[in-house]
Amino acid sequence: MGSYSTQFAKSGSQELSLEERNILAVAFKNVVGTRRAAWRVLSSIQKKENIKGNAENVQKVKNYKQQIETELTSICQDILDLLDDTLVPNSQSDEAKVFFHKMKADFLRYIAEFSTSDQKTQIA
Repeated sequence: MGSYSTQFAKSGSQELSLEERNILAVAFKNVVGTRRAAWRVLSSIQKKENIKGNAENVQKVKNYKQQIETELTSICQDILDLLDDTLVPNSQSDEAKVFFHKMKADFLRYIAEFSTSDQKTQIA
């Protein structure tokens, strides 16, 4: 759904309608939302395994979390690039510009959720 929405957004040089903007936002938030939820569950499991002292499981969870973080960063960067390169420049109305800037802030916040302090500062 996310890749279709990206192609759709790039296909026209005119502003997206409210309905089209909502579809695009929901598509990407659904893709990112499942990974964010998985990352939070893994963080909880990692803390519990760390308390138990199970280093082997902690390492497995860390590796899987890193994979999810990589996927999240890639997806978020794709939508951020789409916003910067296509959607914001093609927006004529103030309403559309505000919508896309809010969307950009949301996806930067998603990256910041799992970033280290140095990366958080850069994203902010």
